[in-house]
Amino acid sequence: MNNTIQSVKFGDQDYPERLKHIKDPPKELFYRGDISLASELSIAIVGTRKATGYGIWAATNIAEKLAAHGVIVTSGMAFGIDTCGHRGALKGGGKTIAVLGSGIDICTPASNKNLMNTIARDGLVISEYPPGTPAAKYTFPRRNRIISGISAATVVVEAGLSSGALITAELAAEQGKDVYAVPGNIDSIYSIGTNKLIKEGALPLVTCDDLLDDLGIKRNPAVYLPEGLGKTEKEMLQHIGMQSEVTVDYLYRMTGKPPSEINGIITILEIKGMVYTHMGKIFIAK
Repeated sequence: MNNTIQSVKFGDQDYPERLKHIKDPPKELFYRGDISLASELSIAIVGTRKATGYGIWAATNIAEKLAAHGVIVTSGMAFGIDTCGHRGALKGGGKTIAVLGSGIDICTPASNKNLMNTIARDGLVISEYPPGTPAAKYTFPRRNRIISGISAATVVVEAGLSSGALITAELAAEQGKDVYAVPGNIDSIYSIGTNKLIKEGALPLVTCDDLLDDLGIKRNPAVYLPEGLGKTEKEMLQHIGMQSEVTVDYLYRMTGKPPSEINGIITILEIKGMVYTHMGKIFIAK
Protein backbone atom coordinates (compact mmCIF):
# COMPACT_ATOMS: atom_id res chain seq x y z
CA MET A 1 0.00 0.00 0.00
CA ASN A 2 1.25 3.49 -0.86
CA ASN A 3 2.23 5.11 2.43
CA THR A 4 2.81 8.62 1.08
CA ILE A 5 0.52 11.52 1.95
CA GLN A 6 -2.36 11.82 -0.48
CA SER A 7 -5.60 13.76 -0.53
CA VAL A 8 -9.18 13.39 -1.68
CA LYS A 9 -11.73 16.19 -2.11
CA PHE A 10 -15.48 16.23 -1.62
CA GLY A 11 -17.02 15.10 -4.89
CA ASP A 12 -14.11 12.85 -5.82
CA GLN A 13 -14.95 9.21 -6.47
CA ASP A 14 -12.84 8.01 -3.52
CA TYR A 15 -14.36 10.43 -1.01
CA PRO A 16 -15.83 8.38 1.90
CA GLU A 17 -19.50 7.72 1.21
CA ARG A 18 -20.83 8.20 4.76
CA LEU A 19 -19.06 11.56 5.15
CA LYS A 20 -20.99 12.97 2.22
CA HIS A 21 -24.18 12.93 4.30
CA ILE A 22 -23.03 14.52 7.58
CA LYS A 23 -23.39 18.14 8.57
CA ASP A 24 -20.33 20.16 7.51
CA PRO A 25 -18.40 17.40 5.72
CA PRO A 26 -14.65 18.05 5.26
CA LYS A 27 -13.92 19.71 1.93
CA GLU A 28 -10.66 17.76 1.69
CA LEU A 29 -9.11 14.82 3.48
CA PHE A 30 -5.41 14.08 3.71
CA TYR A 31 -4.52 10.46 4.21
CA ARG A 32 -1.95 7.70 4.36
CA GLY A 33 -3.03 4.15 3.59
CA ASP A 34 -6.12 2.72 1.94
CA ILE A 35 -8.82 5.41 1.58
CA SER A 36 -11.37 2.81 0.46
CA LEU A 37 -11.54 1.53 4.07
CA ALA A 38 -13.40 4.73 5.02
CA SER A 39 -16.33 3.61 2.87
CA GLU A 40 -16.54 0.09 4.33
CA LEU A 41 -18.35 -1.11 7.47
CA SER A 42 -16.66 0.40 10.50
CA ILE A 43 -17.46 0.93 14.17
CA ALA A 44 -16.03 3.77 16.25
CA ILE A 45 -14.55 2.89 19.65
CA VAL A 46 -13.87 5.94 21.81
CA GLY A 47 -13.39 6.83 25.45
CA THR A 48 -11.28 8.46 28.10
CA ARG A 49 -7.55 8.98 27.84
CA LYS A 50 -7.20 7.84 31.47
CA ALA A 51 -8.52 4.33 31.01
CA THR A 52 -8.82 1.87 33.88
CA GLY A 53 -7.86 -1.79 33.63
CA TYR A 54 -11.51 -2.58 32.98
CA GLY A 55 -11.70 -0.04 30.16
CA ILE A 56 -8.47 -1.29 28.60
CA TRP A 57 -9.78 -4.86 28.66
CA ALA A 58 -13.20 -3.91 27.27
CA ALA A 59 -11.92 -1.71 24.43
CA THR A 60 -9.27 -4.22 23.38
CA ASN A 61 -11.67 -7.16 23.56
CA ILE A 62 -14.48 -5.44 21.64
CA ALA A 63 -12.10 -4.20 18.93
CA GLU A 64 -10.43 -7.59 18.60
CA LYS A 65 -13.73 -9.40 18.19
CA LEU A 66 -15.07 -6.86 15.69
CA ALA A 67 -11.88 -7.12 13.65
CA ALA A 68 -12.01 -10.91 13.71
CA HIS A 69 -15.45 -10.60 12.07
CA GLY A 70 -14.23 -8.27 9.35
CA VAL A 71 -15.44 -5.00 10.89
CA ILE A 72 -13.09 -2.01 10.70
CA VAL A 73 -12.42 -0.18 13.97
CA THR A 74 -12.22 3.63 13.87
CA SER A 75 -10.85 5.85 16.61
CA GLY A 76 -8.77 8.98 17.27
CA MET A 77 -5.40 7.47 18.28
CA ALA A 78 -5.35 9.32 21.61
CA PHE A 79 -4.06 7.80 24.83
CA GLY A 80 -6.26 5.29 26.62
CA ILE A 81 -9.36 3.81 25.01
CA ASP A 82 -8.53 5.05 21.49
CA THR A 83 -5.14 3.34 21.52
CA CYS A 84 -6.68 0.13 22.88
CA GLY A 85 -9.27 0.16 20.10
CA HIS A 86 -6.60 0.41 17.42
CA ARG A 87 -4.35 -2.20 19.01
CA GLY A 88 -7.25 -4.58 19.59
CA ALA A 89 -8.22 -4.39 15.92
CA LEU A 90 -4.66 -5.16 14.84
CA LYS A 91 -4.50 -8.00 17.36
CA GLY A 92 -7.69 -9.43 15.84
CA GLY A 93 -6.04 -9.46 12.43
CA GLY A 94 -8.28 -6.71 11.07
CA LYS A 95 -8.10 -3.14 9.81
CA THR A 96 -8.32 0.10 11.74
CA ILE A 97 -8.72 3.79 10.87
CA ALA A 98 -7.10 6.61 12.86
CA VAL A 99 -8.63 10.08 12.53
CA LEU A 100 -6.17 12.76 13.63
CA GLY A 101 -6.75 16.16 15.20
CA SER A 102 -3.57 17.47 13.57
CA GLY A 103 -1.83 17.32 10.22
CA ILE A 104 -1.28 13.85 8.84
CA ASP A 105 2.48 14.18 9.43
CA ILE A 106 2.17 14.95 13.15
CA CYS A 107 1.58 12.23 15.73
CA THR A 108 -0.28 13.15 18.91
CA PRO A 109 0.74 11.68 21.30
CA ALA A 110 4.29 11.26 20.00
CA SER A 111 4.56 7.91 21.80
CA ASN A 112 2.03 6.48 19.31
CA LYS A 113 4.23 7.14 16.29
CA ASN A 114 4.99 3.45 15.70
CA LEU A 115 1.29 2.66 16.02
CA MET A 116 0.42 5.42 13.54
CA ASN A 117 2.95 4.09 11.03
CA THR A 118 1.57 0.57 11.41
CA ILE A 119 -1.98 1.81 10.82
CA ALA A 120 -0.85 3.83 7.80
CA ARG A 121 0.79 0.72 6.34
CA ASP A 122 -2.01 -1.76 7.06
CA GLY A 123 -5.07 0.47 7.43
CA LEU A 124 -5.81 4.18 7.11
CA VAL A 125 -4.76 7.42 8.81
CA ILE A 126 -6.78 10.49 7.83
CA SER A 127 -7.13 14.15 8.76
CA GLU A 128 -8.93 17.19 7.40
CA TYR A 129 -5.98 19.37 8.41
CA PRO A 130 -3.14 20.02 5.93
CA PRO A 131 0.30 18.57 6.74
CA GLY A 132 2.16 20.63 9.30
CA THR A 133 -1.00 21.71 11.18
CA PRO A 134 -0.41 21.28 14.94
CA ALA A 135 -3.10 19.89 17.21
CA ALA A 136 -5.08 22.51 19.10
CA LYS A 137 -7.91 22.56 21.62
CA TYR A 138 -10.53 23.06 18.91
CA THR A 139 -9.19 20.50 16.41
CA PHE A 140 -10.08 17.43 18.46
CA PRO A 141 -13.81 18.16 18.84
CA ARG A 142 -13.89 18.97 15.10
CA ARG A 143 -12.30 15.67 14.13
CA ASN A 144 -14.86 13.77 16.23
CA ARG A 145 -17.57 14.36 13.62
CA ILE A 146 -15.36 12.47 11.16
CA ILE A 147 -14.88 9.55 13.56
CA SER A 148 -18.64 9.16 14.00
CA GLY A 149 -19.35 10.14 10.40
CA ILE A 150 -17.49 7.29 8.73
CA SER A 151 -18.73 4.76 11.30
CA ALA A 152 -21.99 2.83 11.25
CA ALA A 153 -22.21 3.10 15.05
CA THR A 154 -20.19 4.44 17.96
CA VAL A 155 -19.16 2.55 21.11
CA VAL A 156 -18.16 4.57 24.19
CA VAL A 157 -16.18 2.39 26.57
CA GLU A 158 -15.26 4.72 29.45
CA ALA A 159 -15.90 8.44 29.76
CA GLY A 160 -16.02 11.05 32.47
CA LEU A 161 -18.56 13.86 32.36
CA SER A 162 -16.16 16.13 30.47
CA SER A 163 -14.78 13.47 28.13
CA GLY A 164 -14.47 14.29 24.44
CA ALA A 165 -15.94 10.84 23.78
CA LEU A 166 -19.32 12.25 24.81
CA ILE A 167 -19.01 14.80 22.02
CA THR A 168 -18.45 11.94 19.57
CA ALA A 169 -21.50 10.16 20.95
CA GLU A 170 -23.63 13.29 20.61
CA LEU A 171 -22.45 13.81 17.03
CA ALA A 172 -23.17 10.17 16.18
CA ALA A 173 -26.72 10.54 17.51
CA GLU A 174 -27.21 13.73 15.49
CA GLN A 175 -26.01 11.83 12.41
CA GLY A 176 -28.67 9.17 13.02
CA LYS A 177 -26.16 6.52 14.12
CA ASP A 178 -26.61 4.07 16.99
CA VAL A 179 -24.64 4.86 20.14
CA TYR A 180 -23.55 2.06 22.46
CA ALA A 181 -22.11 2.50 25.94
CA VAL A 182 -20.25 -0.07 28.03
CA PRO A 183 -21.77 -0.08 31.54
CA GLY A 184 -19.35 0.60 34.38
CA ASN A 185 -19.22 0.75 38.16
CA ILE A 186 -21.41 3.53 39.50
CA ASP A 187 -18.60 4.60 41.85
CA SER A 188 -16.06 5.09 39.04
CA ILE A 189 -15.52 8.62 37.75
CA TYR A 190 -14.50 7.08 34.42
CA SER A 191 -17.90 5.42 33.99
CA ILE A 192 -20.13 8.35 34.92
CA GLY A 193 -20.32 9.48 31.31
CA THR A 194 -21.10 6.04 29.88
CA ASN A 195 -23.70 5.23 32.52
CA LYS A 196 -25.29 8.63 31.90
CA LEU A 197 -25.42 7.86 28.16
CA ILE A 198 -27.32 4.66 28.92
CA LYS A 199 -29.74 6.58 31.13
CA GLU A 200 -30.33 9.00 28.26
CA GLY A 201 -31.06 6.25 25.74
CA ALA A 202 -27.76 4.83 24.50
CA LEU A 203 -27.73 1.08 23.95
CA PRO A 204 -25.96 -0.77 26.79
CA LEU A 205 -23.24 -2.99 25.32
CA VAL A 206 -23.34 -5.98 27.64
CA THR A 207 -21.52 -8.27 25.20
CA CYS A 208 -19.91 -7.67 21.82
CA ASP A 209 -22.13 -10.40 20.42
CA ASP A 210 -25.11 -8.05 20.75
CA LEU A 211 -23.35 -5.56 18.49
CA LEU A 212 -22.59 -8.26 15.92
CA ASP A 213 -26.27 -9.29 15.98
CA ASP A 214 -27.40 -5.68 15.49
CA LEU A 215 -25.03 -5.36 12.53
CA GLY A 216 -26.42 -8.56 11.03
CA ILE A 217 -23.02 -10.22 11.06
CA LYS A 218 -22.88 -14.01 11.19
CA ARG A 219 -20.52 -15.09 13.91
CA ASN A 220 -17.22 -16.73 13.07
CA PRO A 221 -17.04 -19.93 15.18
CA ALA A 222 -13.23 -19.86 15.15
CA VAL A 223 -13.27 -16.71 17.27
CA TYR A 224 -14.87 -18.66 20.11
CA LEU A 225 -12.46 -21.60 20.09
CA PRO A 226 -9.45 -20.85 22.33
CA GLU A 227 -6.54 -23.26 22.58
CA GLY A 228 -6.30 -25.85 25.33
CA LEU A 229 -9.82 -27.26 24.99
CA GLY A 230 -10.80 -30.82 24.20
CA LYS A 231 -12.76 -31.78 21.10
CA THR A 232 -16.09 -32.03 22.96
CA GLU A 233 -15.50 -28.74 24.78
CA LYS A 234 -14.71 -26.99 21.48
CA GLU A 235 -17.85 -28.39 19.89
CA MET A 236 -19.99 -27.16 22.77
CA LEU A 237 -18.34 -23.74 22.83
CA GLN A 238 -18.85 -23.38 19.10
CA HIS A 239 -22.60 -23.97 19.42
CA ILE A 240 -22.82 -21.45 22.28
CA GLY A 241 -20.78 -18.89 20.36
CA MET A 242 -23.12 -18.98 17.40
CA GLN A 243 -25.99 -17.61 19.51
CA SER A 244 -26.40 -14.75 21.97
CA GLU A 245 -27.63 -17.20 24.59
CA VAL A 246 -28.49 -20.88 24.65
CA THR A 247 -30.15 -23.44 26.91
CA VAL A 248 -29.23 -27.02 27.71
CA ASP A 249 -32.22 -28.10 25.64
CA TYR A 250 -30.85 -26.21 22.63
CA LEU A 251 -27.46 -27.89 23.05
CA TYR A 252 -29.17 -31.27 23.33
CA ARG A 253 -30.96 -30.67 20.03
CA MET A 254 -27.74 -29.50 18.35
CA THR A 255 -25.42 -32.23 19.66
CA GLY A 256 -27.64 -35.14 20.64
CA LYS A 257 -25.74 -35.47 23.91
CA PRO A 258 -27.76 -36.20 27.07
CA PRO A 259 -28.39 -33.21 29.37
CA SER A 260 -26.29 -34.77 32.15
CA GLU A 261 -23.24 -34.84 29.85
CA ILE A 262 -23.92 -31.33 28.58
CA ASN A 263 -24.16 -29.98 32.14
CA GLY A 264 -20.82 -31.60 32.95
CA ILE A 265 -19.14 -29.98 29.95
CA ILE A 266 -20.68 -26.60 30.76
CA THR A 267 -19.36 -26.86 34.33
CA ILE A 268 -15.84 -27.48 33.00
CA LEU A 269 -16.13 -24.54 30.61
CA GLU A 270 -17.32 -22.34 33.50
CA ILE A 271 -14.32 -23.37 35.60
CA LYS A 272 -12.05 -22.48 32.68
CA GLY A 273 -13.75 -19.09 32.39
CA MET A 274 -15.09 -19.72 28.88
CA VAL A 275 -18.83 -19.45 29.66
CA TYR A 276 -21.15 -18.36 32.42
CA THR A 277 -24.71 -19.32 33.28
CA HIS A 278 -27.57 -17.18 34.52
CA MET A 279 -31.24 -18.04 35.04
CA GLY A 280 -31.01 -21.21 33.00
CA LYS A 281 -29.21 -19.56 30.05
CA ILE A 282 -25.61 -20.11 28.95
CA PHE A 283 -23.43 -17.25 27.64
CA ILE A 284 -19.92 -16.80 26.29
CA ALA A 285 -17.86 -15.22 29.03
CA LYS A 286 -15.79 -12.93 26.81
